[in-house]
Amino acid sequence: MIIVTGGAGFIGSAFVAKLNAEGLKDIIVVDELDSIARAKNLAHKKFVSYVGKKEFIEAIRTDSLQKDVTAIVHLGACSSTTEKNLEYLRENNFEYSRDLAIYCLANNIRYIYASSAATYGDGAEGYSDDISGLDALKPLNPYGDSKQMMDIWARDQGILDKVVGLKFFNVYGPNEYYKGSMASVAWKAFTTIQDTGAFSLFKSHRPDYKDGEQKRDFVYVKDCCEIMWWLLRNPSVNGIFNVGSGKARSWNDLLSAVFTAMGKPINITYIDMPQELQAQYQYFTEAPMGKLRAAGYVAPLHTLEEGVADYVTNHLMKPDQHW
Repeated sequence: MIIVTGGAGFIGSAFVAKLNAEGLKDIIVVDELDSIARAKNLAHKKFVSYVGKKEFIEAIRTDSLQKDVTAIVHLGACSSTTEKNLEYLRENNFEYSRDLAIYCLANNIRYIYASSAATYGDGAEGYSDDISGLDALKPLNPYGDSKQMMDIWARDQGILDKVVGLKFFNVYGPNEYYKGSMASVAWKAFTTIQDTGAFSLFKSHRPDYKDGEQKRDFVYVKDCCEIMWWLLRNPSVNGIFNVGSGKARSWNDLLSAVFTAMGKPINITYIDMPQELQAQYQYFTEAPMGKLRAAGYVAPLHTLEEGVADYVTNHLMKPDQHW
């Protein structure tokens, strides 16, 4: 039995689809079904039961969880980078993750949890997933702080040789449709281009970057799922790992890929960045993937153009966009 928390969410539901594709149906989904759009992520997927997040953590804390669980893939969290409620973030992103780790270690259960590239802050200390640099990292928002808290706790407890933490970079792909303002720019661009034929990006407010040339590591959700599936099948591989494409690309590149996949002429305009975002805006992120490769992961990763083309043509342009 595999438990996927956040299983009705973006990456979680995509991973349930991957498990189903591998012939696995003994899955428990843990999440909140707070909207019809989110519920659609579970349509046509095979799993044993759905459990609310509060009910699940209560079972963990009272040691009343069924005893045939072999793995917990913990993707559930508050994923809003603009959330300001520190207590809420601590409870959902640190204490929940910590208590699952304790339970899994006590019961010989494989544990994989979602950290975030938000822990790297403005990138001044680089993007290395070597744990020796954890204390130097300075996240730019409370969300990043809450993810950093879990990584440091795991290191200080000496358990990073027994569990896996994944620092996801800019993930895009099917099943993100319910996320609204937190959805990827790839999804926002597709919907806007359909309506208007154009899309606007933020201007650069640094002289060393031209407008639209700010760069991110965009990683396709299907690659994330392949990595998690490999980690499930290789329980001797543990530690904190980056999950990205390994190649920083510009917002202009992303938009060009979307326009091209849609068969539309490229029409990008630039607007001023809101003042409140300028101080915490990241101009460059890139995930060094050498640590995961050295651990034995050899599968190829989608290029930006490949991932966007698959997303647009095989999902966004289909009546049922879900994976």
